Amino acid sequence: QERPVASGGGSVQAGGSLRLSCAAAGYTIGSNCVGWFRQAPGKEREGVASIYTGDGSTYHNDSVKGRFTISLENVKGLVHLQMNSLKPEDTAMYYCAADRILWGYECYSGSWTLSLPRRFGDWGQGTQVTVSS
Repeated sequence: QERPVASGGGSVQAGGSLRLSCAAAGYTIGSNCVGWFRQAPGKEREGVASIYTGDGSTYHNDSVKGRFTISLENVKGLVHLQMNSLKPEDTAMYYCAADRILWGYECYSGSWTLSLPRRFGDWGQGTQVTVSS
């Protein structure tokens, strides 16, 4: 199965917006968890948001809650991350990843975003988001 591919990054001023897209065909219908992660230089990779494709329930990290919104276009095989009110500390390489899961709770509770960076090795290219002050 094709791995999810992130796109849509760019450079914006603080307070601006970007919309990232994850091409995740094969993971957007059924019982899956699809999420966004980010890693800044010298920092650990962290979970940003995730969505359970079984019912659309979502999780957002406290650091982005109220500013970022994850959404699903299941038939199109796309997962988006709308990023508003961007801050310089949001600057990072952003990645998307996906897993088939048995229970939705591990996805929309946020536990999946905490566990995946410790066990997932090949993150692919990612898309760079740079926010200037």
